[in-house]
Amino acid sequence: MSEILGKAISLDLWVILPAIVAATAACAFLVNTVILRAVKRIAEKTSTQVDDRIYRLLERYLFPLLTIAGILVLMDSLPLPTPVLQLANRLFVFAALLLLLFLLTKGTLLLIRGLESHYEPIRNIIGPIETGAKILFIAVGGMILIDNLGISLTPIITTLGVGSLAVAIALQDTLGNVFAGLYVKADRPIKVGHYIRLESGQEGYVDRIGWRSTHIRALQNNLIVVPNSKLAQTIITNFHLPEKRMSLLIPVSVSYDSDPQRVEEILVEEAKNAVGKVDGLLGEPQPFVRFIPGFGDFSLNFTLICQVREFTDQYWVQHELRKRIFKRLGREGMQEAIGPLIHCAFPMSTRSLQH
Repeated sequence: MSEILGKAISLDLWVILPAIVAATAACAFLVNTVILRAVKRIAEKTSTQVDDRIYRLLERYLFPLLTIAGILVLMDSLPLPTPVLQLANRLFVFAALLLLLFLLTKGTLLLIRGLESHYEPIRNIIGPIETGAKILFIAVGGMILIDNLGISLTPIITTLGVGSLAVAIALQDTLGNVFAGLYVKADRPIKVGHYIRLESGQEGYVDRIGWRSTHIRALQNNLIVVPNSKLAQTIITNFHLPEKRMSLLIPVSVSYDSDPQRVEEILVEEAKNAVGKVDGLLGEPQPFVRFIPGFGDFSLNFTLICQVREFTDQYWVQHELRKRIFKRLGREGMQEAIGPLIHCAFPMSTRSLQH
């Protein structure tokens, strides 16, 4: 005879208990095998990887879960003392809930990762989504486990509710920036390394996209810090989307006695000759000229259109092309075409002095 928790229990029962547990485990193994084979057949017929991952997950955790469930079903029929039954029942329910919550958490994460390959917004913020799912399951699962242990949840929920409200009010702006950061990361209007210009006029390279703010490095090497809530509401011009290459428009003005066809040929030739020599200037698509805006008050106005590698290359390319165009017009005998423009731009007045 053995005495457990003040109750006398026949030794024969404790010899039978391992046999009952072993039989339960054997039945669980058979059910586990049948379920896994069915899931495997379904997984083999599909091309997605999600069901294969679910199969591997069930292969690990389904058997212990079925074993514990079987023991819980048989436990009430065992001739054990009430305190022992209550303690064992609570422990096995706790273990079953723990395994089930872990299985559900892993399954949810697998589904999220399956959606990741089909939806770019989810792929962009997969990290925060997974973290949020884990926190949610841990919070809900923790409350269920605490309730199973007989601890009242009412004071805990009340305290958390009041505390959450106070935190939300105190961190209203910060939380707004965090959710705006999630939007920016999901929608991806900008990425690190992009050159952007805000509606307010600030521009530069995106240096960092954080949860609270986005850092923009200006060409002067200054750092512009923009709260994400402001960034989500402003109009953004992204000079790296849909591609880095961009068109550069250079206005060129000549006098009315110039031949428009010859001016067009000169501008195109100089732009093509500069390809490969001027860093950032692209040869494709080929440069071309348009007689736009056309007839000015004192000049014929042309626009040379060429392609540059990215936004910041336009400054160096303009610098070099303007020098080359000026020299070429001089060699072509068009000094007269340039001179009148200078006099029109800077007119000189004369005054005669009488003594």
